Amino acid sequence: MLEDSYKTIKKASKETFFKEKGSKFFGYTFPVLSEDDVKTCLEELKKKHHSARHFCYAYQIGIEDIKFRANDDGEPNNSAGLPIYGQIQSFEVTNILVVSVRYFGGTKLGVGGLISAYKTSAKLSLESSEILEKTINVHFQLNFGYEMMNAVQRIIKEKNIEIINQKLEMNCEYLISIRKNDADAIFSIFKTLYKVEIKRIV
Repeated sequence: MLEDSYKTIKKASKETFFKEKGSKFFGYTFPVLSEDDVKTCLEELKKKHHSARHFCYAYQIGIEDIKFRANDDGEPNNSAGLPIYGQIQSFEVTNILVVSVRYFGGTKLGVGGLISAYKTSAKLSLESSEILEKTINVHFQLNFGYEMMNAVQRIIKEKNIEIINQKLEMNCEYLISIRKNDADAIFSIFKTLYKVEIKRIV
């Protein structure tokens, strides 16, 4: 069985707060689907925390084709972005941005202290997020005449298939969504139906 589900977050988390030797860390998570989304979230945080020194973050976008980035934003190399990204991997979430905003408190934490602080900040914000599991779905388009409506509807009902969109004009056109692991079997069922055309939508 192929892996056909993934975890992500429903909405932005509440702000979390963590203090280490006078330095303050404010943690956030955001659901993101593109680098533009990441940019927008960071711009909003920079308006909110205009006197903060560091906006360290990591994101992961994609389900099967993964894109990720970790940014130290002026902190020593790999002391902030990677510990944050490590927590994204630990919680096994994707389509997510995790940001830790740091106000320097006058005492240097050292690389080890920074790694620990950013990891803790990211962990707190992920723990306060609503994580949900979603299935990876495949979309198919069905085209058929009205005389085939009952046969098509029967399969849709039996197999609990989601109809995303339907056009009922001279002929019928359905856009259906099927869990990846069931896609081949459902495709075969419709393929054997006389007068029903099925094609995969990329």
